[in-house]
Amino acid sequence: MYKIKSLFFAFILFVASISVAQKGSINWSSSGKSYYTAGKTKITEHVLADGSTKVIISEKQLTPSGSNEPIKLSWFAFSNDEQKVLLFTNTKKVWRLNTKGDYWVLDLKTNTLTQIGKSLPASSLMFAKFSPDAKSVAYVSNNNVYTEDLATSQIKKLTSDGTTALINGTFDWAYEEEFACRDGIRWSPDSKSIAYWQIDASKTRKYYMINYTDSVYSKPIPVEYPKVGETPSACKIAVVNVADAKTTWMNIPGDPSQHYIIRMEFIPGSNKILTQQLNRKQNQSKLYVSDASTGMAKVAQEESDAAWVEIFQDGNAYAIDYTNGFTFLNEGKSILWVSEKDGWRHLYNVSLEGKPEVLLTKGNYDIIDIGCVAAKSGWLYFSASPDNATQKYLYRCKLDGTPAKLELVSAENQKGTHDYNISPNGEYAMHNFSSHTVPPLNEVITLADKKAINEKESIAIKLEKNQEKNNTEFFKVKTKDGVEMDGWMVKPKNFDPKKKYPVVFYVYTEPAGATVTDVYGISQNFMYGGDMEEDGYIYMSLDNRGTPAPKGRAWRKEIYRKIGQVNIKDQGQAAAEIIKWPFVDAERIAVWGWSGGGAATLNLLFQYPDIFKTGIAVAAISNQLTYDNIYQERFMGLPQENMEDFVKGSPLTYAKNLKGNLLYIHGTQDDNVHYQNAEMLINELVKYNKQFQFMAYPNRTHSISEGEGTFQHLSTLYTNYLRANCPGGGK
Repeated sequence: MYKIKSLFFAFILFVASISVAQKGSINWSSSGKSYYTAGKTKITEHVLADGSTKVIISEKQLTPSGSNEPIKLSWFAFSNDEQKVLLFTNTKKVWRLNTKGDYWVLDLKTNTLTQIGKSLPASSLMFAKFSPDAKSVAYVSNNNVYTEDLATSQIKKLTSDGTTALINGTFDWAYEEEFACRDGIRWSPDSKSIAYWQIDASKTRKYYMINYTDSVYSKPIPVEYPKVGETPSACKIAVVNVADAKTTWMNIPGDPSQHYIIRMEFIPGSNKILTQQLNRKQNQSKLYVSDASTGMAKVAQEESDAAWVEIFQDGNAYAIDYTNGFTFLNEGKSILWVSEKDGWRHLYNVSLEGKPEVLLTKGNYDIIDIGCVAAKSGWLYFSASPDNATQKYLYRCKLDGTPAKLELVSAENQKGTHDYNISPNGEYAMHNFSSHTVPPLNEVITLADKKAINEKESIAIKLEKNQEKNNTEFFKVKTKDGVEMDGWMVKPKNFDPKKKYPVVFYVYTEPAGATVTDVYGISQNFMYGGDMEEDGYIYMSLDNRGTPAPKGRAWRKEIYRKIGQVNIKDQGQAAAEIIKWPFVDAERIAVWGWSGGGAATLNLLFQYPDIFKTGIAVAAISNQLTYDNIYQERFMGLPQENMEDFVKGSPLTYAKNLKGNLLYIHGTQDDNVHYQNAEMLINELVKYNKQFQFMAYPNRTHSISEGEGTFQHLSTLYTNYLRANCPGGGK
């Protein structure tokens, strides 16, 4: 509900932008000794050993024959032999990202530039990729799968039944939003066949958004959107032979409309496919190995959880071609697997041949990210933070599972958040560091000695002069129920402990995101049109149980079937402790949030009306029954079985309790949290004569970012309302 992808976490996206870039904006060379970066009209190689750079693909090479203008690059990928490069341009947005466009291939041997899919509609190609032998390219267009022979430019249509509802090679709205699944095609290792997802959304009911402004007659805009409790889109896996387009369906057990398949890859060097299947409630996971020739499938591993099975997403989920994948070990005989089965998020070596699994990371801590499997040196690199859940560091352990002391790779004196993009050979890493007092700093290190390859450009050298003084403080608060929560706060400039100040809480509170992390800019309020410190506000945020902090399974899954209850109780009880602080004005307590944070804002105003006096809720869900089935059923169960939990967690249930000031904001073209939430809430507030302020932004989506002047208007509205109803300054 309400993902980090949306603007409600825009400030987190801003401060994490370098981290995301670390994971996704460079292409490592196959040797791992250099990397490539793209400008709009050129590609540059950066050699790590000597720091040299050279343009390897020039503007001239990117200029098609007969044209005076080079193509403008949005993305690129090399073939395995690095003799050809795939170029993505003229892109168009699909749901969240620009995943449609035109593709070109530059042959570096012949220096020829050729557009692929030329006979298909402009900007309609998706997820183009070279075959392993670099002789062909596969792609998706209009929900069908194609291949194109690079020598002859012959296009072959491998599926022909694709429609807006029968989707081959990519995914529907819910799969992309909740599983980050976009790229749905995979080449076989021998380049002779392609495996693909097929999503049948024909039985998924449409939600209609209405465009009132672009014509004198309204226009309905349908979106296939499976609400919670509705049957999921059916999902199947097929393998199609490139030579004759013969299709073999994988015989994965179960009703295709009652499970999800969220991972699928060919096992290296084989004609077998590994898939991960989740049941509808997402509390059971099964790994199947299927024979691509016959479709026969057998279970290789399974696990369950009393709440939900953790769906660990590694890598850059913002990449246009991202879909959850596997990390293979031992030449494809096993995989690196993430599980919370012992109460902590740990890494396991899971055999695909029936051998006992091996726990690789041992101890009472969570891994956060996977860094790299360095098979040659025998090391497994991963991120964790055993002692401080707001920070992140790189560690390593032995790949063979032998007992050894957990080894810290990050510098001990650099307290904060570390991100790494490690080369394929495990020798080098692009390292980024930031904290609430240090803006993002970068260096390239050699992992063997953990040192920067250029000492003068190292983070260690740059750290002291880049330290910034700010008023951000990290703290802990313990609730009446004994729950200890991490938080940050920013006090006003010229703070006087003898005076009382208003507090503005920023909230999210749900399993999709945490707000209390030690990164640069974490305490910025991107919505406030001014200086909150100068204007005399205490600004703060807290992470409750259920947020994805690295504090163990029990912390994260206490919220199961209790969204709108556990998270709200934790936040309400924490606020009850904070208003006891001598410098806090209990009569000026405000709260705001976007999306899931908007829902939390409403619930806090309605369930704790004597504490929270002012609230600003943006794109909020007021009724949990309006949200999509994948997210809501994962964390709340099925409404057919436990409807009372959905009622107890929905702000709509408590709207009659409103005492304070409420500003509710929603975009009418929100395809994520639908605008109907606003009208349902308005009806309930009107019924009880509760006065409030409401702003609808016509034809704006969940980010409320479209249209000239929108953000300035939104920020002004937010700022003026806060100042009027919760004025700043000490008293």
